[in-house]
Amino acid sequence: MTELEPPDAAWAGLRSLTAARIGLARSGASLATAPLLEFRLAHARARDAVHAPFADAGLRVDLEPLGLPVLTVASQVHDRAEYLMRPDLGRRLAADAESTLRDHTSTAGDLALVITDGLSPHAVERHAPPLLAALIPQLGTSGWRVAPLTIVRQGRVAVGDQVAQLLHARMAAVLIGERPGLSAPDSMGAYLTWQPSPHTTDADRNCISNIRPEGIDPEEAAFKLMQLLRAMRARETSGVALKDESERLTIEGGTS
Repeated sequence: MTELEPPDAAWAGLRSLTAARIGLARSGASLATAPLLEFRLAHARARDAVHAPFADAGLRVDLEPLGLPVLTVASQVHDRAEYLMRPDLGRRLAADAESTLRDHTSTAGDLALVITDGLSPHAVERHAPPLLAALIPQLGTSGWRVAPLTIVRQGRVAVGDQVAQLLHARMAAVLIGERPGLSAPDSMGAYLTWQPSPHTTDADRNCISNIRPEGIDPEEAAFKLMQLLRAMRARETSGVALKDESERLTIEGGTS
C-alpha cells in the first residue's frame, strides 16, 4: 500500500506557525514512515533530556560574569533514579547545603535567584544564562538587593522556598527544566513566590513556562519576570492573587 501525503499547500502555512504535528501523512490506518520516525526521534530526545547529567560546573562558569556570587548546593536526592521516584527529596536541601547558604545571609536581600536542573538539565544550561544576563542589570538599576545566585543539583520547584528562607530573601525566583515534550525537550520554567515558607503551595506561585527561543525567548521572559517581581513587591503577594500584565504593558509601551 502506498503512503498518502496530505496536500502540502493546505498545511504549509499552518505548519509554519506551530511545532505541533498536524497534517501527517498516513499509510492506510497508520502513520507514514517519515512522521513515525520523527515521532520516535522526538520521544527519544525527551527521554534523554530527563536522564541527562547536569553540567552544573559549566553553568557556574557561565553565571560568574554576571557579577553576583554563585553558590552550588544539592537537594537530598542521591541519584537520578531517586530524583524521579522521590519528588519530596528534591524539595529539600541536603544538610551541608543549609550550612553553605547560612554563611551568606549577610549578602541576602529582596530576591533569591535559584537555578536547578528539574526534568531537563539542558534547558537551564542553555536558557538560564541569557535570561539572567537580561534580568540582573534591570534589577541593579531598580535598586534590588539580590542574594547570591544558587545552583541546586537535583532540585524541585519548592527547594527555592528553603533557599530563600536561609538567605533571608523576601522573594524566590526558581529557574527549572520543565518536563520535556515531544516538540520541546529543552523548555525552562520560572516560578516566582512572595515570602516563601514550608506552607507555600503551588497556588502561591506565578509561573512563566516554555522559556526557549522557539517559545518565550529568554530576553522576553526576563521582561515578564521583572514586571511580575515589581508587582509582587508592590502588592506583597503572588500566585492566584497576582496577574501577569506584562503583555498589556508591552502592547501599550510598544516595546518588549
